[in-house]
Amino acid sequence: MSLAVRRAFIIAAVPVTGALLSAPSALAADKSTKTTTATESVAADGLDPAEQKIADNLNTRAQNPSLGDTFSGIVLDSKSDKVIWGHDADTALMPASNAKLATATAALTVLGPEHRFMTKVVYGDGTLTLIGGGDRLLSTADVTELAKSAAAGVKSAGLGSVKVRIDDSLFAEPSLANGWNDSYYDDQVSPVRSLVVDGKLSADTSIDAGKIFAKQLADQGVTVDGEVTRGTASATDVPVGQHLSPTLAETVKKMLKTSNNDIAETMLRMTAIAAGRPATFEDGTAVVRDVLSRRYGVSMENFEIYDGSGLSRADRIPARTVADILDLLTDPRYSHLLRSIDEGLPVAGEAGSTLGPEWGRFDTADSQCAVGQVKAKTGTLTGAIALSGLTKAADGRWKVFSFIENQSSADPAATKDTLDGLAATVNGCWA
Repeated sequence: MSLAVRRAFIIAAVPVTGALLSAPSALAADKSTKTTTATESVAADGLDPAEQKIADNLNTRAQNPSLGDTFSGIVLDSKSDKVIWGHDADTALMPASNAKLATATAALTVLGPEHRFMTKVVYGDGTLTLIGGGDRLLSTADVTELAKSAAAGVKSAGLGSVKVRIDDSLFAEPSLANGWNDSYYDDQVSPVRSLVVDGKLSADTSIDAGKIFAKQLADQGVTVDGEVTRGTASATDVPVGQHLSPTLAETVKKMLKTSNNDIAETMLRMTAIAAGRPATFEDGTAVVRDVLSRRYGVSMENFEIYDGSGLSRADRIPARTVADILDLLTDPRYSHLLRSIDEGLPVAGEAGSTLGPEWGRFDTADSQCAVGQVKAKTGTLTGAIALSGLTKAADGRWKVFSFIENQSSADPAATKDTLDGLAATVNGCWA
């Protein structure tokens, strides 16, 4: 590449874009210094009257036939870590999307809530290369701005046409996780790549992104030669555009509100990279386990995960462990670091979230009273339904709960209604 062309591209490069948003947590003020994780269940005479009422009601309502025989549950008082109620709390079951809580905790800890992912465009030897950086929120509008920047460089350099290539080499070649099957690619998740636009679910999100980029270049008056190809950018290629994603905190909130599997799997890989490991299922989950155990003292006994989203049917997490992860949100030492998990949890009755009315959640006579009063992560697979979160109970104290059901023969809608009722029981509005 000539010096004149290189200078033209550098001059034409545009500033980085992106926004920073944050908000305070409402939970940390309820908790003094944390000293322990959940301990063994206390005797009934160790509960105060309000707690005893929760326990008694749960003992009765957890017998609902819709929960079947494979059910794990626990309720903690967030300030004291007292176990108010438990049923097979250490039994490891398929957590479904409750596994996303572990993924988010590790990502925020390793990367930090202000971290942003960068998508770049570079030029070399007649080719513009769009380089994926793990931004799952990249939009067509963002790619359009990148194309405008690149087109300005092309025109300033006096070039008549360019080739377009994508570079998604940041991640290993897509593969199925242990416990996944090919049918997941139809409607649950895409093969995990480092480049995607508009969250599109497709067999090759990177090539699709390259095609969008090429079209935007053409709209800017730049001729694109041939088809979009895949390759690796050269270290000598000249940067001509870059875009920064929203903060990781915003990405976590989006992932949890909608239970987005693709965001979770990308987040798992970016966490592995930040920890100095390859971007694979195996390395990402190893980092999750290390962060939870070493940084936060969460027990890894009976804890097995093979992906970041909870799609794996081989994943196993006890309700006690899920509750211990959620309990971290109420600890003031971690309130800033993990705040986006608190803010990202769906709220009962919140439209557009997995606890919204469009999903038939918290709409029974028993659970309607908890609308707006419970925040929780849902989880749904064939044969696995979970609901784990937080609510301020009748005694004014935050309670942490986790309910996981596997292999019930009941209609899944009935099981979800029962779990919603258990959450309303913890809140105390269903007395």
